[in-house]
Amino acid sequence: MTPKTALSVNLNKVALVRNTRHLGIPSVTRAATLCLEAGAGGITVHPRPDARHIRAQDVRDLHELLKAWPQAEFNIEGNPFHNLMDFVRELRPHQCTLVPDSEGQFTSDHGWNLPADSERLRPLVTEAKALGVRVSLFMDPLPQAMAHAKALGADRVELYTESYAGAWGTPRQPEVLRAFTDAAHAARAAGLELNAGHDLSRENLADFLRAVPGVREVSIGHALISDALELGYAAAVKAYLASIDRAFE
Repeated sequence: MTPKTALSVNLNKVALVRNTRHLGIPSVTRAATLCLEAGAGGITVHPRPDARHIRAQDVRDLHELLKAWPQAEFNIEGNPFHNLMDFVRELRPHQCTLVPDSEGQFTSDHGWNLPADSERLRPLVTEAKALGVRVSLFMDPLPQAMAHAKALGADRVELYTESYAGAWGTPRQPEVLRAFTDAAHAARAAGLELNAGHDLSRENLADFLRAVPGVREVSIGHALISDALELGYAAAVKAYLASIDRAFE
């Protein structure tokens, strides 16, 4: 039986709001606790070198918090040529997601270029796996790249879903979804597991999961935290879990 997709909540936007003042609110660890209590399967953070949202101490605090939640996973995202590997070496999270961001990039907007990036990524993938950390590569939905991801040692790929989110509800949706379905089949044929994330929302999530087979985890931040401003953390998480359930009906 195919396992149901896990929901990992990205807390970057909570930290972004907190960093506009010096009061320590909203609390990143409190947000994590409320999301986990509501049934989230994990927590994701993407600490950038400029610390404009998640800070190094947040990553350490969340790592400590998650020791009390053995059923939940901690996923740290980032560019392995910037600051990500420091956290991987220190904390050994369940998963690290390697993302090809530039230092000042507004948000993630493309996946790795494989095989062009393979040789420089290979030693870092090998190191992370030797530390017992699952490695996921942030990838565009390109079927031909999936075998290269497997060849350099990745365990999973995270499909970058912005193009799907932009096409959702338009006549382009079926065509764009086919690209993700083809990439998913290619990834699984290569022996990779699948994650997905970027601009997924409670409106478009179920359609994506129905069409794209075998997604083990979705990492959702901006839309979920935006919903939480209106609904509260617990209700927002439960709404996303309901969207996942609808995809598996």
